[in-house]
Amino acid sequence: MDKVFKALADGTRRRLLDRLHEQNGQTLGELCEHFAMARQSVTQHLAVLEAANLVATVRRGREKLHYLNPVPLHEIQERWIDKFERPRLRALGAVKQRAEEAMTDKPTFVYVTYIASTPEKVWEALTDADLTAAYWGHRNVSDWQPGSRWEHVRTDDSGVADVVGTVVESERPTRLVTTWAAPEHEGREDKHSRVTFDIQPHADIVRLTVTHENLTSEGDLADVSAGWPAVLSNLKSLLETGSPLPQEPWQVPNG
Repeated sequence: MDKVFKALADGTRRRLLDRLHEQNGQTLGELCEHFAMARQSVTQHLAVLEAANLVATVRRGREKLHYLNPVPLHEIQERWIDKFERPRLRALGAVKQRAEEAMTDKPTFVYVTYIASTPEKVWEALTDADLTAAYWGHRNVSDWQPGSRWEHVRTDDSGVADVVGTVVESERPTRLVTTWAAPEHEGREDKHSRVTFDIQPHADIVRLTVTHENLTSEGDLADVSAGWPAVLSNLKSLLETGSPLPQEPWQVPNG
């Protein structure tokens, strides 16, 4: 939390967050257009924000896109604001949704979490059918080879898959890319979204970045904005404690 407060104490860094709030997923060049300072200085400010986990980056070809990561802001809200000023400052909870507005040719949702685990264990948690059943309530079923089909199958023995798709990239244990679609839209690529899991080791922890792009509607964006944090919190709990959260996090009321 000290890094977050240090990052927020600088006016330039707050303005960078404001710019990303207005338009998420900007390149360094796009951000530099709004600041009368050297490119290197903007880079240094972004490095401070990234170290505080307030900014996440995603590579798109040669470009590196910067995204506002609202998780530390949410933690500040819960710890320092909500218990004193919940009714008046509830609008802070909307930062995440507004920061992840859909944009053409850019990811529409980016979530970063840190897990005390190894890349191999995180990979297994994402791809092993029994493990996904334990923390997700669905079994992710595939051989996870590029081009293979995958299914998100209910655990009620009905055999019903709520999501299907194709494995686009599979680089164990650091990167997995899949398409997502409702079963009735499997043959319609215009109805497919795309999810990327980037698994980056650092000493004894793992940085997991989930990018969900090509969402078809604001309703889909709202769904994944609520769903991914819940699922990944359950995954984190399972890997760090051996058990998922005691209650299903996606059933916690938003109000």
